[in-house]
Amino acid sequence: MAKRKQKIIPSAAIPPEEGRTLTIDGREYLELNDAMHTFYRRTMGELSPFFLALRNEKKVLGAKCSVCGIVRVPPMAERCPDCDFAAVEKVEVADTGVMLSTPPITYFANSLFMEQVPFARGRVILEGADTALSINLYTTTGILVPGIFKRGTKIKLVFRDKRVGRITDVYGVPASELTKEQLAKEGLQEKDIDWEATVEPKLPAPSAKAKSAFEKAAAQMKDIVADLNSCERAKKDIAGWKRTILVKTPGGNFVISIDDGALSFKKGGTTKQDFVMVAKNPTTILNGLAYKGSLTEAIMKADLWISKNVEFMTVFKLERMARSLARSRK
Repeated sequence: MAKRKQKIIPSAAIPPEEGRTLTIDGREYLELNDAMHTFYRRTMGELSPFFLALRNEKKVLGAKCSVCGIVRVPPMAERCPDCDFAAVEKVEVADTGVMLSTPPITYFANSLFMEQVPFARGRVILEGADTALSINLYTTTGILVPGIFKRGTKIKLVFRDKRVGRITDVYGVPASELTKEQLAKEGLQEKDIDWEATVEPKLPAPSAKAKSAFEKAAAQMKDIVADLNSCERAKKDIAGWKRTILVKTPGGNFVISIDDGALSFKKGGTTKQDFVMVAKNPTTILNGLAYKGSLTEAIMKADLWISKNVEFMTVFKLERMARSLARSRK
């Protein structure tokens, strides 16, 4: 069977053919979705050896000056600008290094980068290099939150299993999260890491107060889910999406299921969840779905933990449902 090629523009980035009516200064205006495409080919030019090495050999190349010995990564110049344009040679540098500064974290991005969030973007100085390489950064411990990466954090490059010759073919993870064998392996790939082996935050033993708060939140959750399912705009936000989420709280567990436009809730557990949420307080989830709070902000404050970084997309969809319901009531 022929392998289907990935599209330049993912389907998630293509809006549906639809329109809406805007009211501005008392007058109605019709707004329609439209598109203008400008596809083009581009060459990596003198940087081609760098990107080919990433894609084909799982190596990072730099340019070493024959006079001063400075190693620039990536090899941006064919001649050294500090040594009267002396010749440089391509050299391999290590896939480990340290963060130059504390990187910012992107939680919300446009549709072309939506599948990558949340990610940090920062500069790392690899061993054997004198300049910093700008890369994306992720964690193996679940959702990415502030504090995991900072200036001086030791990192290891991870090569994506599918590489095309872009800087996103590699990303950094904290060296402290990897085993000695993983740190020593050259060309470490995504498949070499167990992304499922995250450590859940510990919750306190269930108390009478916690159980009471859980039962109260569960009763309100049923009403919110019913309201969300009655809103066509909100249902479109999870169309084509299927997830089973096990939510753990100090007072009890519940399950949120997304099934192609339908949302459901039940108390108890499941053994077939797609990922796990751990909430210090059940009202965190309740307020997020009721548009009275932010699930993203709760994640940033460590009040809410999710087991898979890639499932932030699901969190985003749940928050979008809450916004859609709130807007439909105006």
